[in-house]
Amino acid sequence: MANEPRDEGDDGPDLARDIAEAWERERPGTPVSSIQIVTPVWQLAKLFGDDRRRVLHRAGVDAATLDLLSVLRRSGPPYTLTTRELSRRSLVTAGAVSQRTTRAEREGLVTRRAVPGRLRTVEVTLTQAGHDLVEATVDQVLGREAELIDGLTPDEQAHLTSLLRRLLQDVQHRLGDSRITHVGEE
Repeated sequence: MANEPRDEGDDGPDLARDIAEAWERERPGTPVSSIQIVTPVWQLAKLFGDDRRRVLHRAGVDAATLDLLSVLRRSGPPYTLTTRELSRRSLVTAGAVSQRTTRAEREGLVTRRAVPGRLRTVEVTLTQAGHDLVEATVDQVLGREAELIDGLTPDEQAHLTSLLRRLLQDVQHRLGDSRITHVGEE
């Protein structure tokens, strides 16, 4: 391995490339083109997820609660959405929204109320405490993630954004599944 030619600008071992090369050697003809894309995507998802959990832990909030509060905050004044709309925008099930809302309501971060004249429609509103928590946390999370990707130039970031969007849309189409969940969730 030490004598293997490296790409220009290569900083060291490339696990995905090594895996692909091993499969090519051991099973010639095995389709390996995905390995050097999918493996780093999974590795990055794990690293980003673990780092985000550490940032949130230091901020004293869990990811699910921050997600709920952030969706409400991004909706603009009066920071109120129905549980159905929260589910759609959060990309989680109605049951998950209900659990998140119950927990956040207990912590004084949101209120909920039944909508008069609309059976089974519930609105969730961000409280001042919830608003303050989002404001105190969102820059920590997004600032940290910006730090993690600043090894790429703005042009590289824009190009990668475009490629990832295109790949995601194509994979969703091929699988007939437009749901987006967090890594590892069903």
